[in-house]
Amino acid sequence: MAAAPKSSPRKPPKLPGFPKAHGSSWKVAYADFVTAMMAFFLLMWIINMVPPATLKQLEQYFKDEPKPAQGALFSPDATERQRAAALNRDDAMRYTIAMRFKKIITEDPFLKNSSGISSDDVGVLLRLQNGMLFAPGSAELTEQAKKLMAEVVDVMKTYNVFLIIRGHADAAEAAKGHFASNWELSGARAAAAARAVIAGGGIQASRVRAVAYGDSRPLMPETNPEAAAANRRVEFYFHRPDAAASQVLY
Repeated sequence: MAAAPKSSPRKPPKLPGFPKAHGSSWKVAYADFVTAMMAFFLLMWIINMVPPATLKQLEQYFKDEPKPAQGALFSPDATERQRAAALNRDDAMRYTIAMRFKKIITEDPFLKNSSGISSDDVGVLLRLQNGMLFAPGSAELTEQAKKLMAEVVDVMKTYNVFLIIRGHADAAEAAKGHFASNWELSGARAAAAARAVIAGGGIQASRVRAVAYGDSRPLMPETNPEAAAANRRVEFYFHRPDAAASQVLY
């Protein structure tokens, strides 16, 4: 009698809607996750065990960037990372100074309509109309001007910057006072502002310059009183001490 044929085990039918099993590949991903979590909590434990003084030293070590040599933008052996760090610091400094004065201008309605702030590659320019700094034809600082000079002094003490103070007048302003010319009037005003920064604020004289332009650099043609008022101004230009003369706005 012939033996009955052996039947192979039947595979369970594939149910629709269920993907094919992936075997044990999930174990690899799970092991990676567990390892990462273990490393994270181990790091947290190590940080918690380090004394605060040591952490402060480590923080300071990584925060301190090498500074370029005085008188040159970069030292000859500066690395690209050092160059980038120096540029980033300069950008941050200019932005901070500009935002500081912008906040002061925005909060004062008179300043908002009679001043401006701008920046270039090496410095920040603060422009103030003379009406809020001096009486017509005068070179004596007003009380409001003295408060602004205190802000200028604080910036000079906080940041390693130099300052150029530029005095401007309109075409006829000298006739309103006892000055013989607009050159003398604009120079006296720039000098008064510089004196307030140097003598009143204790800033080194070598960091401050006063320049007189008279009516030689108007912002706009003086076709109306508003244009003449805009041309009567004092400008404060904060710039890097290592900026070349060709880069500094005079």
